[in-house]
Amino acid sequence: MELFFSRDIDGSICRLDQDESGHCVKVLRHRSGDEISVIDGCGTLYRCRITADSPKGVEAMVLYSEEGWGSHPYRLHLAVCPTKNNDRYEWFAEKACEIGFDELSPVIGEHSERRVLKTARVEKVLISAAKQSLKATVPAVNEPVSVKEFIEAYGDVQDGRLKLIAYCFEDERVPRRSIKEVLDGFDGSEIIVMIGPEGDFSKAEAELALAKGFIPVHLGSSRLRTETAALTAASAAYFRYM
Repeated sequence: MELFFSRDIDGSICRLDQDESGHCVKVLRHRSGDEISVIDGCGTLYRCRITADSPKGVEAMVLYSEEGWGSHPYRLHLAVCPTKNNDRYEWFAEKACEIGFDELSPVIGEHSERRVLKTARVEKVLISAAKQSLKATVPAVNEPVSVKEFIEAYGDVQDGRLKLIAYCFEDERVPRRSIKEVLDGFDGSEIIVMIGPEGDFSKAEAELALAKGFIPVHLGSSRLRTETAALTAASAAYFRYM
């Protein structure tokens, strides 16, 4: 199934940007009168008929729409430290989108080696992944913040969300639990999972998270890279609700 992406849908008219229009007209050879499917990134699929087939700007008439197309029955917010190799972070974002998540917060930890992330690159990866995996929702990407800023922003909010932090070291005072066990015992559907950098969260960051209501979890006995851990967390949520 061919899918196009547009942020410019106004009532009964849908417009594709230059990149999407070029792909539609030059590569896929669509012309006026053809029907195409367009996602808006917010959860709605539009079935449209092309009325103007310029490769610089396709316009189409909306025939009907379907809300919640390709959606999943939970809301997952991943707060993941950027990896030293940026390609690995983009790979994680792509694959996690295919599985299903809703929001990405790049967080910079005390042990992070990479402290800069171009969110526009990640957004492009997510749009492509959403189309490939037949989803109308493109996960939101937030601007990077520090781990402590993220914990402070979400830790005191009492709204029924399950807040988890995954780290590698043991703390006898607060033993880590399996993420599967914690998810299986959760009655809600909104989840936040924090994943640290290659050097893990610092003990100060972990202690702040626990003090702010985050639950410490582990992802099994294997030691996972940051991107693998984030993808494992996304998979755990997927299988919990599917």
